[in-house]
Amino acid sequence: MFKRVVLLLLASAGLALGVATWNAVRAPIEPITSPLLVNDVSQLNPIPVNRVITPTTTEEIVEAVKGHEGPISIGGARHSMGGQIATVGALHIDMRGFDTILAFSPSERTITVQAGARWRQIQERIDAANLSVAIMQSYANFTVGGSLSVNVHGRYVGRGPLIRSVRSLKVVLADGSVVEASPDQNTDVFNGVIGGYGGLGVITEATFELADNVKLKRHDRTMPIGEYERYFVDEVRGSATAVLHNGDIYPNAFDTVHAVTFSRTDDPLTVADRVIPEGKPYRLDRFLGWVVSDWPFGKVARQHLIDPIVFRGEPVTWRNYEASYDTAELEPASRAASTYVLQEYFVPVDRFDEFAAHMRAVFTHRDVNVINVSIRHATQDLESLLSWARTGVFAFVVYYKQGTSARAREDVGVWTRELIDVALSVGGSYYLPYQIHASDAQFFRAYPRAREYFALKRRLDPTNKFRNELLNKYYHPPG
Repeated sequence: MFKRVVLLLLASAGLALGVATWNAVRAPIEPITSPLLVNDVSQLNPIPVNRVITPTTTEEIVEAVKGHEGPISIGGARHSMGGQIATVGALHIDMRGFDTILAFSPSERTITVQAGARWRQIQERIDAANLSVAIMQSYANFTVGGSLSVNVHGRYVGRGPLIRSVRSLKVVLADGSVVEASPDQNTDVFNGVIGGYGGLGVITEATFELADNVKLKRHDRTMPIGEYERYFVDEVRGSATAVLHNGDIYPNAFDTVHAVTFSRTDDPLTVADRVIPEGKPYRLDRFLGWVVSDWPFGKVARQHLIDPIVFRGEPVTWRNYEASYDTAELEPASRAASTYVLQEYFVPVDRFDEFAAHMRAVFTHRDVNVINVSIRHATQDLESLLSWARTGVFAFVVYYKQGTSARAREDVGVWTRELIDVALSVGGSYYLPYQIHASDAQFFRAYPRAREYFALKRRLDPTNKFRNELLNKYYHPPG
């Protein structure tokens, strides 16, 4: 209802932009592609491969890996945005049909799934037992294997990356052997595969710990950005009831944060659905996204008109409902001339203000069309070889719009490297699932255990079977 009121207000102010444009926003356009052209959601990285297989059993994967001498790449829901799922001429293993739920124990609060399963499938299976995923990203469309390969994190207060909730996993290595790994067994494989971007083998199964599906009450607060760090430390991190939290920095001023927290409650539900219904058209969400990114005063409208209406009240929902967002709400009508892309930077908690000030300067100087900067918190991860959280960190998740031309991509590369330098200067890092603009020096400085990871790859994958564009950029095996 509130969103519809916003639509009427915006439409009355902006109908001059034309009915034809609005109709284009309403009707999604499917990208033209080929079965042998592997692309990601950004549509910026079409990669021709030699062959695509869609296995449904571990035996098929083992046979394919043992019998193929050339490069092998692995893909899931294809939400990485820089070629992390393919390389030219590869045998591409499309894991999306490898999605069986293998075991579920409500009493032990664990679930075991094949790596192509999506988080939404897990939610639908465990909801009746009033259980919830312990750690995942905000959207439920991603595959388990992809989430493990990038070591995702979410909005969970007091929790770190996904590796913290994994009991064990199984991996097909380059020689075709199937290895089980956990924090106590084959630990090097466990710590290398999670966050390893498919460079060591094919994840086939994973067992996760689960959490209680509790009722959550949303409350929000808007504040100057200089107050946010202290607010988070005092009001959120130390809270006994806070479950989910994020802050949104409003562009283009980048001086105000809208903080949103979901806390456990015994209050009656205001939303009856246990998970968000599938198949919603999200036309209004896409329209509002277009307003914010393209209208002259769209970002001002979002801060002072849209959000105050959308965030009115304190709804009470289930945890599974808040964890079942659909990426369809973000999908534009077309990505031909321009596209929406993500980046992410990790900064030690006590360097928040310093990074935020430099980030604002880069965005302003380079005239970046930033739609939103979301702030998350993650605890330290000393396990994953490619850990992005060597201390407790704030994550700055940058959602922006860019052109698809070669010049536009070059321009993005310039300000991306500038932001990576800023993150490194405050002892932070950057996230690897996005466009591959970082220099070798930046990569190895942000990921100091990368050489340890590459040494493990040389041992487990001596002929460099498992490849993608990320690994091609930074891994240089002998010969």
